Amino acid sequence: MKGFRNFLLRGDIIVVAVGLIVALAFSTLISAFTTSVINPLVARAEGTHSAGLGWQLGSAGNTATFLNIGAFISALIYFVIFMAVIYFVIVLPYKAASARRGLTVFGAPAPVKTCPACLSADLPAAASKCKYCGTDQPAA
Repeated sequence: MKGFRNFLLRGDIIVVAVGLIVALAFSTLISAFTTSVINPLVARAEGTHSAGLGWQLGSAGNTATFLNIGAFISALIYFVIFMAVIYFVIVLPYKAASARRGLTVFGAPAPVKTCPACLSADLPAAASKCKYCGTDQPAA
């Protein structure tokens, strides 16, 4: 059981899982924007006789040419709520458990500098040579 627990608590698995969840939530956001599904709550904001919150680009009554802004607003709200739940239910407890084990996860990125010769911008701040072109780097 200890090996299985160590496998589950590895940082890579949690980071990949959170990345997958973010990708799925973002996919839902994009899908709602492109398919323009009518949301009755947002459509109600425009009035009782309208098709929804948006504009009709083609002939009246044609749902294929209705630009539905309400569906996009709904998907955006869903995305924000979903990401807040992921943060408070998965990320914060994982950060606390990792801190108890002496690990820092989801922290600030390490400082970097730019090589003056090849202009690569991802060199560690303490690097003395560029990992791409090999030129000596000025002291940080």
